[in-house]
Amino acid sequence: MNKTLRISFSLKNTYRVNGILYSLKQIPLIKKALPETLYRVQGLKIFANVLSVLWELVSIFLGKFLYFLTMVAGIGLLYEKVPVDQTYLHILLFLTVIGAFVNTNLFNPTRDKYYAMVLLRMDAREYTLVNYTYAILKVIIGFLPFSIWFGLEKGIPLWMCLLIPFSVAGLKITVAASSLWDYERRGLAYNENRLGKYLWICVGLLLAAAYGLPAAGMVLPGPVSAGLMAAFVPMGMVGIWKIKAFQNYREINQQLLAQVTNQMDSVAQATQKQSQKAISTDTSITSRRKGFEYLNELFIRRHQKILWNSSKKIAAVCLFLIFGILLAFYLMPEIKEKTNELLMSFLPYFVFIMYAVNRGTGFTRALFVNCDHSLLTYSFYKRPDMVLKLFRIRLREIIKINLLPALVIGTGLVIVLYASGGTDNVLNYVVLFSSVICMSIFFSVHYLTIYYLLQPYNAGTEMKSGTYRLVMSATYFVCFFLMQIRMPILVFGVMCIAFCILYSILACILIYRFAPRTFRLRT
Repeated sequence: MNKTLRISFSLKNTYRVNGILYSLKQIPLIKKALPETLYRVQGLKIFANVLSVLWELVSIFLGKFLYFLTMVAGIGLLYEKVPVDQTYLHILLFLTVIGAFVNTNLFNPTRDKYYAMVLLRMDAREYTLVNYTYAILKVIIGFLPFSIWFGLEKGIPLWMCLLIPFSVAGLKITVAASSLWDYERRGLAYNENRLGKYLWICVGLLLAAAYGLPAAGMVLPGPVSAGLMAAFVPMGMVGIWKIKAFQNYREINQQLLAQVTNQMDSVAQATQKQSQKAISTDTSITSRRKGFEYLNELFIRRHQKILWNSSKKIAAVCLFLIFGILLAFYLMPEIKEKTNELLMSFLPYFVFIMYAVNRGTGFTRALFVNCDHSLLTYSFYKRPDMVLKLFRIRLREIIKINLLPALVIGTGLVIVLYASGGTDNVLNYVVLFSSVICMSIFFSVHYLTIYYLLQPYNAGTEMKSGTYRLVMSATYFVCFFLMQIRMPILVFGVMCIAFCILYSILACILIYRFAPRTFRLRT
């Protein structure tokens, strides 16, 4: 067991260290100072190993902290009509059930499993049990400090706070064990990365129960939630027996890892095949335009499913939520005042919402997979004037795609603000609507600019830019940080509009100067 644990750690760490070193090599300001024999430099390898260990420690606690801060305790603050402690346990219970199915820690086909069980021919049962035990221990250790911290703050008894991590682990073990029983019965391996449509429907219903019932003033009684959470512990103990007794781990992993093998052997073919399903093959689609306008119009019209469907769905969901809020005003007029106060100071919160609904990454990936990865082999395509011209055309299109949900959200917020009591300053309505539109435009410009300046894909459509990942991560954390800021609509809105205009001008300058050198296929 100890030998298996050391080897599995070594494999995972080597894979992670090489990834860190490769990412360092992709950062423009750093790569020139790094030697060509990067992977043989002992000092850099030690540095990467230290980062790898730190990342392992951070991964144990950071995700759990954000989970409690946002998904459980944070959202729970919005429900004032139900007891705090009951709401906390209610949300935690339903999210625990969801997490047990979508994050089992046992049925997740990863490359380190492929290397260990397929290439190195390690004992599949021993490898799986060792790594699963480690994963469950990480769950318990990661949950423990935050379940105590947030639980005591919400008035949960200490014994229950101590029990919660074991309850979470117990339900995960129970679901894993039941999936092994199902495999013995049907011969089909459960893959947590490919949930069926019925399971997704169940996840949606559980989310509605977790957050929708408290909004309606209904939660499970505290003893019921606590009793169910406590019941998960003995259920998990029964599941441990099944997981230890199961013998066909090689067969079940071979079935799961077949997907990883195919991806490693033919990533480009798999990606292109998947993309082609969403591309229109209607030969009657044409255009009367010329040059890049002709190319762009054909691309947009033939990729309606990829580019516009998600935007329409998001807009429809936002419209439904707005009508839901207005209906809540009619049924519960007492919430109007509180909603009005939130809208007048929570505009920075909508930066994260606009970040989440923006389709910039999907748009740029579709551009590369179905257009740029071929055209970038031609020199004319990278001329400064051509790059800037096509950038402007594409920017116009991505703004149009993202404007649909932005218009719904902006208009909806104005209506909700007026219906909740309004404001004496008419400019607040104008700035509220305009700032939401500007947020949408900013993210459209941002994603397309980063795509042109840091083009992250190679010819096989694999993402190879560490700098691109850093910028995307930084974007997420800035948006997340802005959620914590409270500022009047007029102040933040004007700042947002001004920043959007300046950023758009700067983006065009950067694209013209640098994109002809950076907009290329990666090796």
